[in-house]
Amino acid sequence: MPLKKAIEIRDLSFTYPDGQRGLQDINLSVETGEVVAIIGPNGAGKSTLLLHFNGILRGHSEVIICGLRMEDKNIKEIRKKVGMVFQDPEDQLFSLNVYEDVAFGPTNMGFSELEIRQRVAKSLQKVGMSGYEKRSSHHLSIGEKKRIAIATVLSLDPEILVLDEPTGSLDPRGKWSLTELLMGLATTRVIASHDLELVKQLSTRTILLDGGRIVADGKTEDVLGDGDLLSTHGLFMKQRTT
Repeated sequence: MPLKKAIEIRDLSFTYPDGQRGLQDINLSVETGEVVAIIGPNGAGKSTLLLHFNGILRGHSEVIICGLRMEDKNIKEIRKKVGMVFQDPEDQLFSLNVYEDVAFGPTNMGFSELEIRQRVAKSLQKVGMSGYEKRSSHHLSIGEKKRIAIATVLSLDPEILVLDEPTGSLDPRGKWSLTELLMGLATTRVIASHDLELVKQLSTRTILLDGGRIVADGKTEDVLGDGDLLSTHGLFMKQRTT
């Protein structure tokens, strides 16, 4: 029996209220368990596309998430299935301490106190932050904040994990540490990033966006190995030095 598609998008176009075109004629599907990277220059439409996966933005299109059409009646269920991790962790951390931040989602979903505690413990363990429950999220390092932001999403056991620039603002050690963490998560992942080394490490498939359109979609090794394609769209792979 074929696997259910995690994401299906057909003929997606989106224009912002000021008239700026964000996306045009996007067609893509993501298989369950697939790890897909979305790359492109600033303003390419990467974040705009991600925000359609859980209905924060709604363009003119057909969007199907885990078999559910993006309709008002399905939004709550879709948002359980899609865990969105924003570029700035401060957008997701607003409680007095780490425990309350990670417990926020399960609490709103009506889980029992016991299950909330279990979900918080499990999520913090997955991101290597056990023991931080009483710490203030706002007093943590940027790397620690990013891990807690991921934990707030994992606490709801999403079927799809969507991450926008997960290694942004991190130093090289922090980038590698977070990359190892993301490599260990067993779920469908869609990652938008300028960090092509991260893309190379994590994804099996890469989609290149520019001007709100898909200009390439293929195996990560093929897309990142095409220097002319990357340079044409303002991207390049750093050369390793010895």
